[in-house]
Amino acid sequence: MPQQRILVVDDEEPVRAVAEALLENLGYSVVTSSSAQDALTRLQQDPDYDLILSDIIMPGTDGLTLLDHLCADHPAIPVVMFSAVNDVHVVTSAFRRGSIDYLLKPFQRSELESIVLRAIEHGRLRKQNALYRHNLEAIVNTRTGRLRSTMQDLERSYDITLEAMGDALDLRDQETEGHSRRVTAYTNALAQAMGLDSEQLRIISRGAFLHDIGKIATPDAILLKPGRLTPEETAIMKQHCERGYRMVRKIPFLRDAAEIVYAHQEQFDGSGYPRGLQGDEIPLGARVFAIADTLDAMTSDRPYRRGTTFTKAIEEITQRAGTQFDPQIVEVFLALPVETWPQLRAATESRSPSPPSPVAQTLRGS
Repeated sequence: MPQQRILVVDDEEPVRAVAEALLENLGYSVVTSSSAQDALTRLQQDPDYDLILSDIIMPGTDGLTLLDHLCADHPAIPVVMFSAVNDVHVVTSAFRRGSIDYLLKPFQRSELESIVLRAIEHGRLRKQNALYRHNLEAIVNTRTGRLRSTMQDLERSYDITLEAMGDALDLRDQETEGHSRRVTAYTNALAQAMGLDSEQLRIISRGAFLHDIGKIATPDAILLKPGRLTPEETAIMKQHCERGYRMVRKIPFLRDAAEIVYAHQEQFDGSGYPRGLQGDEIPLGARVFAIADTLDAMTSDRPYRRGTTFTKAIEEITQRAGTQFDPQIVEVFLALPVETWPQLRAATESRSPSPPSPVAQTLRGS
């Protein structure tokens, strides 16, 4: 093992010589300094010491001021103060400022040996503890990174499952095939323009994508009926909001998105369903979705009519600001270029396994 190194600081040469001789006889490597300033200079150039022994009363910078510098700049090195002054206030001050022991001059060999052994062991344990904390932090950071990666993989698998659920609904109701994907892309674009954060975007995108999931429980005779629904059939169809909400809220990571599923048919003036919410009572995501949903419904072909242009759909949405739609969100919607919407529609309809589909991106709020 390499010799343990000790720096002795004292303005009196005889004291330095005695300390150096005693410590070297005990097997230590000793370096001496005649002043606090000289000690600080040495430490700047070579800070690798196992212990510092310093006198208190020295001309210029005294030992207690040196102790303050050492504790601030070299906290890993233990410091023992020594002095001919046997004053409890001085001793207390030294301990309070960071000294781990105190030695009275003139000191005996056995006393010096005992204190030095104790101080060096203290320093060794301090360094060992610092190394342990550093290694522990590295382990925690590594495991946190792995956990984060696992959570991201899990979230991606959730979103793939959501896409599969949306596809299942499309297969059942081919009249509105692709609607969930398009309306999710539109909702996400509008929410981004509003400056919502990534977590809000994920919630809103998932709620938009799953908004009609409750229709899975709607009888085919009603869902696929080509003509106008009877009042009784309309009442059953309207149940899809609450049914979808009850389905989705059971999944912990979709609990917030479930509120959008529940409220996606509410209208700003309170004339919507199922609860007749109005204004800010309607979740923000549902108010954003309402505009995207109407935009897609008006611009998509149906067996009984042709879809209108995006320009005409935007005009219609503008006229319904304050009644069906939140007027402040309509303002953000109108600020977006008209070509935003046909471009998003084209992107959602050109799906391929790689790169990820636009809907997979919007579900993750990216």
